[in-house]
Order: sequence, then C-alpha cells, then structure tokens
Amino acid sequence: MKIETIVRRSILGFAAAGLLSAGAWAQSPATTPPSPAPVAQPGDVPGGRRDIRNDKRDVRTDRRDIRNDRRDRNADQRDINKDKRQLERSNARNGVNSKRSQALRRDIRSDRKDRNHDTRNIRHDRRDVRHDRRGIRQDRRGMARGRHER
Repeated sequence: MKIETIVRRSILGFAAAGLLSAGAWAQSPATTPPSPAPVAQPGDVPGGRRDIRNDKRDVRTDRRDIRNDRRDRNADQRDINKDKRQLERSNARNGVNSKRSQALRRDIRSDRKDRNHDTRNIRHDRRDVRHDRRGIRQDRRGMARGRHER
C-alpha cells in the first residue's frame, strides 16, 4: 500500500469520527433545567388586570385599524379598476404613448403600491390582534393559577 492512500484513509476516518462525536454531543441531555416559576409579589394582581385591560384596548384599536385598512384597500382597488377602464379608452382615442395614457399608468402604479401597503398593514394588524388575544389568555391563566398572593 502506498503511503498516500494510508494518509487519505486515516484523514477520512478522523473526519467521520469527529462527525459522529459531534452528533452524539448535540443529542446529549446536558442542557440546564428550566428555572422555577417566578414568585409573585403582592402588587401583581392589579398589574395582571391592567395587562388584560391594555391588551383588550390594543385588540380594539387593531381591529379598528384593520377595518380602516380594508376600507382603504377596497377604495384603492376601485381606483385601479376605474383607471384601467380609462386607460383602455385613452389608448383607443389618443394612442398608447400619449401623455394621458402615461399619467394613467403612473396613477395605476401608485394605487397598486397603496393597495399593497394596505394589505401589508392588514396582515400586520391581524398578527397584532392574535398576539394581544394570546396575551389576554395568558394573563387570565396567570391570575387563575394563583400566581398572585392575596
């Protein structure tokens, strides 16, 4: 056997051994145990109720924002449809490269940007509502589980 093949095989053997040991180490249960639940202070009960009240207010404002964003998005879509109809008429009358047609294309482009922005805002507000409702639920559970001292 040549020395070159011996060296190559030994390097491959060491690499395989290293990968196996790294995999075993990653699966070892050497993680730290979870910390115990925090001890509540006497003033936690009003704080929990305050958190619930704030989360409820956030849910209301986010739902109002969703309504307004949907209204804006629908208005922008109506504008887009109207501008498309006007663009077809303008193209037929004045030609495709007329100033009027170019202005309508710019208007359609800006309305699409507005519509997409409103859609993004709706998605973010819906996520905020979901997180606020989760916060309400967790705050209620925390109060019901007796994490507060009376």
